[in-house]
Amino acid sequence: MRLLFRQRMFSWFDSYDIYDENGNTVYVVKGQLSWGHLLNIYDAYENKLGYVQERVLTFLPKFEIYEREQYLGCISKEFTFFKPKYNIDFNGWQVEGNWLEWDYTILRSNGSTVATITKELLHMTDTYVLDIQNPTDELHVLMFVLAMDAEKCSRN
Repeated sequence: MRLLFRQRMFSWFDSYDIYDENGNTVYVVKGQLSWGHLLNIYDAYENKLGYVQERVLTFLPKFEIYEREQYLGCISKEFTFFKPKYNIDFNGWQVEGNWLEWDYTILRSNGSTVATITKELLHMTDTYVLDIQNPTDELHVLMFVLAMDAEKCSRN
């Protein structure tokens, strides 16, 4: 399954549209005013599916992920010198990226690939392609990509 993740161009808060390969809107992400990032995820019919919330006052960035109102886990950035790395306390997944922080791979604990995330260049806003191996993982992969993009935006 392939999703196209595109940040909206003119928005006061973080907001994104997520499309399928045919250009149909699958998810809408709306940022909300809060201390730290708070990203609400909706399906194409405006039903809230979950949210990603930044923990504040931590040494390294951390984001909690919720499906509906149920806590699923936390994604946290690890201290590294060259390649960004994130830990996810959900399903034993790990995220590794290249040194430019444009491309990422989400891996299961056994080393198999959950998804690959690639940044498309030459766009006015952040645009990523998410190649997800199992369609049942797509919402969770989206949540992790939102957290990583929010962490990157916080640094800039």
